[in-house]
Amino acid sequence: MTILPESWSDLWQAIAGGILAYGAILIAVRLVGLRSFAKMAPHDFAVTVAIGSVLASAALANSTPLLIPLAAIAVLFSLQWVMSLLITRSDRFERLVINDPVLLMHGSNVLHENLKRTKVSESDLHAKLREANVTQFDQVLAVVFETTGDISVLHNDRSDTLDERLLAGVQRSENERAH
Repeated sequence: MTILPESWSDLWQAIAGGILAYGAILIAVRLVGLRSFAKMAPHDFAVTVAIGSVLASAALANSTPLLIPLAAIAVLFSLQWVMSLLITRSDRFERLVINDPVLLMHGSNVLHENLKRTKVSESDLHAKLREANVTQFDQVLAVVFETTGDISVLHNDRSDTLDERLLAGVQRSENERAH
């Protein structure tokens, strides 16, 4: 393994490529908005990962013209902007591309059929409860598997009731819908 590059121009090109790609990302984030790196929907996460990969290749590739990764970054941000625009303007499109969040616990009741459907194990659920500082199941008001893959734990720090508006759009189990 060598430490120094074969030519100093390769090193300077990597430095310049990294700086320019980083600058391009900052400009794109400013143009597209704060959602650029938010993980609000699956397509947001995919764009974030892809941009990281493109940024790394732009910084390391000395044979690829810098315009190619910069164009890829622009395309990714543009697609994300278009997706976000379509999602905010069309409920039908939003339902088509974004999964609904799913209720995993309602109160202290674990909804096993929803755990199975979302492929979340009970031990994963317990880990999320511990992360949320839940010490007793009766502290839980609801646990929601979000569209982003995150698990939100709503627990009763100050109140033992849950404002049902917080669960608007969340898929419930068949048993929950019956009540």
